[in-house]
Amino acid sequence: MPVHIIVAIKQVMDPEIPPSAFTIAENAKEVVSPSNIPPVINGYDEQAIEAALRIKETVEEATITVVSIGSNFSLDVMKKPLSMGADELILVDTGDIGNDPDSNIAAYLLTSAIRKIGSFDLILCGRQASDWDNAQVPVGVASMLKVPVITVGRKVEITAKNVRVERVLPNGYELVESNLPAVVTLSSELGEPRYPTLRGIMAATKKQPILWSLNDLSIDEDLPTSNLTINTITTPEKQNECTIIEGENGQEAGKNLALKLREAKLI
Repeated sequence: MPVHIIVAIKQVMDPEIPPSAFTIAENAKEVVSPSNIPPVINGYDEQAIEAALRIKETVEEATITVVSIGSNFSLDVMKKPLSMGADELILVDTGDIGNDPDSNIAAYLLTSAIRKIGSFDLILCGRQASDWDNAQVPVGVASMLKVPVITVGRKVEITAKNVRVERVLPNGYELVESNLPAVVTLSSELGEPRYPTLRGIMAATKKQPILWSLNDLSIDEDLPTSNLTINTITTPEKQNECTIIEGENGQEAGKNLALKLREAKLI
């Protein structure tokens, strides 16, 4: 049966960058990553791609469209889903809105892009983005599209008309089933996403992403009101303090250390 899967991804700052390597912008409202370190695809979003590819391996005539909204895309980074096995990549340049609109606006723009793409059976997203960890956009998209949403999945299967998801719980998991179309968010419990093969990388070099602007989304009305106001961003202040534990011998020093730790209520 033909199945169209849309995977929403986000370009983010590499979360492995040490805090000392990035800076706060002059307006104190943006984080600036080092120019010599490229961005990455949000890790949870890569697991959403992996979930889509697993479905494609088991369902005949399944196609995968990957879509992302943002600005200043790194094509070498964003073409990774194509090298993994996705069929199509659509990048929506948000222009003056920038690379990081708040969740309400991001959900609206992503929903507009999905409506332009056309019919779909399943939308897969990462459970949250590694930059702000809000976990709000997928739920917002589902609300705007008026379709069910299942969050924090670790396994996704498609039947004739339904999607079956194993949801991660603090003490186990639960099995949830929903009608299609639906939105599902994926968590790290799904497992490591596959590495692109050499054949996949070569095939991706021959494919070009479809580039859209906000004008292509036919947004005639004003954008939703931003529900988030960033007043200032600061780096945490660090205070280093060193205490020398003395003692006439190792046993006494160890005893004094234990007393210090107990006073600090660390043991």
